[in-house]
Amino acid sequence: MERLRDLAATSAVLERAKGVLMAVTGCTPNAAHEELAQRARDGNRTLLEQCWLTLGALPPRTQPAAPAAPPLSALGSVTAAGCSGSAGSPPAGTTDLADVLGRIGRDLVPVDSPHELAGCLLSHLAPEAGADAVMLYERLPEGGLGLIGYAGIEPALAAQWRHVPPLTGVPALDAVESGEPFWLEDLATDRTRYQLIGDPPERWRSRAWLPVPAGDAAHVALGVLRRQGGPFAPRERELLRAVARLCAGRLRAFDSPRNGAPGDVAQTVQAVFDALPGAAILLTPLRAPSGEVEDYRIDAATPEAVDVFGRTGREMVGSHILESYPSVAGEPLWQGYLRALQTGHPFEGEPFAYQDVVGDMPVTATYSVRAAPLGEGLVVTWLRHDPVERQEQRLADVQRLGNLGWANWNLLTREASWAAQTYAVLGRRPGQGPVPLEEVPGLVVPEDTGPLTRAIDGLISEGRPFDVPFRIEAPTGVRHLRMVAEAVNAPDGTPVEVHSFVQDLTAQRSAELALVESERAMLLQRGILQAERALAARLQHALLPLPSKPVRLAGLRVEVAYLPAQSGIHVGGDWFSAIELPDLNALFVVGDVAGHGIDAVATMAQLRFTAKGMVSTGSSLTGALARLNQLLLHSRDSQTTATMVLARYDPDRHVLAWAQAGHPPPLLVRRGEVRFLDRPGGMLLGAMSSPDYESLELRLEPGDRLLLYTDGLVERPGEGLDAGFDRLAEAVRTHGSGESGSLEALLAAMLADERRDDVCVLDIRMPLEDAQDAADG
Repeated sequence: MERLRDLAATSAVLERAKGVLMAVTGCTPNAAHEELAQRARDGNRTLLEQCWLTLGALPPRTQPAAPAAPPLSALGSVTAAGCSGSAGSPPAGTTDLADVLGRIGRDLVPVDSPHELAGCLLSHLAPEAGADAVMLYERLPEGGLGLIGYAGIEPALAAQWRHVPPLTGVPALDAVESGEPFWLEDLATDRTRYQLIGDPPERWRSRAWLPVPAGDAAHVALGVLRRQGGPFAPRERELLRAVARLCAGRLRAFDSPRNGAPGDVAQTVQAVFDALPGAAILLTPLRAPSGEVEDYRIDAATPEAVDVFGRTGREMVGSHILESYPSVAGEPLWQGYLRALQTGHPFEGEPFAYQDVVGDMPVTATYSVRAAPLGEGLVVTWLRHDPVERQEQRLADVQRLGNLGWANWNLLTREASWAAQTYAVLGRRPGQGPVPLEEVPGLVVPEDTGPLTRAIDGLISEGRPFDVPFRIEAPTGVRHLRMVAEAVNAPDGTPVEVHSFVQDLTAQRSAELALVESERAMLLQRGILQAERALAARLQHALLPLPSKPVRLAGLRVEVAYLPAQSGIHVGGDWFSAIELPDLNALFVVGDVAGHGIDAVATMAQLRFTAKGMVSTGSSLTGALARLNQLLLHSRDSQTTATMVLARYDPDRHVLAWAQAGHPPPLLVRRGEVRFLDRPGGMLLGAMSSPDYESLELRLEPGDRLLLYTDGLVERPGEGLDAGFDRLAEAVRTHGSGESGSLEALLAAMLADERRDDVCVLDIRMPLEDAQDAADG
């Protein structure tokens, strides 16, 4: 094994030195190897020493002026003299390939991973061979291929093709197994013969898969994918073969550091481990050339570390995990080690049972394991669970989490034993010892002594089990406890032992009492609110008497609808007025006060009567709105706002003058056409000190229908007002006939769902008779 490790390390240095020499001189891999060997012989040095000198200094050698590179077909047999330029001139037209390989070799020197290698190759092969993507697959120990590097494809596609199973007809796998390149240049034919990588396969119409040499066999396949169709030119084929050979050294160099010996790091860790308590080991991953972890070596262990075979401390150092414990391969513990190495985050596994055979005897132990990354290795600690100790720990955890403790009394020997948690529940110090069963009632409050005493007497004399709640006095206050007990009887039925537990129910009881108090407060509050609703409803009915049928005002037919909200227990502030003024004009008002309850009803009444009084005494509509605005601003609750529509109808002129304060626009139905009136300017009442209110006039025609309404008619949760207006217009078109029941049908259509706000509607209609008759009526 040591010789193999030395060989791997030497190969890595040799390949890197060859890459540097190829980048500087532009020679082939074989020629670079011969050149290094010749330089070693000339300087009487070993090949490894010469490689380190080349990597560190790379001393120049005398070169002939402008030598030509050898032809690509002869790259495999060029001598050291050919690499240094001492051979004869090569045929013309081949220097460019040598230059390309020189540039690629130079750029491969700083590459540190297969993924970077794929990106570097794509940057060179795209202009030289028309490459659009590069993929690197390695053969997996269990068969198939694993993607180790790619460029020119999306991460999602790479994830989809990250693992290629060992199937027949996979060109990449065939190239690795046969050691020969596969040229896929006819998509129509290739897709019938092979499993093509890609989704869809037509994305790359030609592709090549070349084995990357590694000793006697290939372990990596280099894929070059092109969007263009057609065959690869001879020059492109030769270039790709040379590039595959050029990649071999870099891929081996990636793997070599992982297989190195632990060296001073493990020795330093062992010195630290010798001074640590507890069970811990240092694991160094042993990797395959592909980089996959094949096993772990124990490179350090603490003195208290003991494995299932009884080996302790340094006796474990040097052994391999799979050699000693082969059954862990592929188990969750093994996968946890791999995740810790990949992610850099510690792994903490669930307790597991490990079974093995030692000296023909089965050995079973239960462990809890934790693995934390340290450099390239893992620090593993574990806890071995003894069955008895584990059971006792679980019982202690149950008692602590359930805030209960067990207690046993032997009625024959008068001995008693309590769990540690029992002392905590009963508020006693463990040094005081357990209390005899007959003296337990002395620990409780006087009011609960009787029931507990009777329960204990029945248990001792007749063996009756009991479950009794009681209270005790504690420094933190009264605590609510519960004691459950049963008797163990002798063959003649005499109780000889008592098994019981005591549980602290203070938190549960406090929550129950708080819930009862909360329910009581809720019921009281609900009763207050219901009483307020009943009072507000009576006030509202007294202030807003609803006519039982349509009425005639100034020649107009007026129908009123008022529907309270169905949800909640508050009464809203929607209101209306429809009266005949002293000058025989008609006044129509619809308003909505923000809020609910007694305050809203009181504000509604104030606005309703004030508006009627001001308009009846000659105030203009806009003047009345301005004064109502001041009234709200200087009211008891200056935060109250309201919306309103004021309309005054002149029967002689058939003109309706109207103004509004932040209210939804009236809806007019005329000769089957439905439209909302343009609103004059006007801010809602109580919003600002000096708003401007405007008024407009509308001449009514025979057959006209005008709807004044509050926003509860058109508002729905989660829906904009525009959608509500559209629903209202459509409902009016459907139920817009002049029949007396049309308003009821309209409301049924608009208010099919539960109402969350009051709804008030004034349905005003101009009869079809002539205007003079309408005025007289």
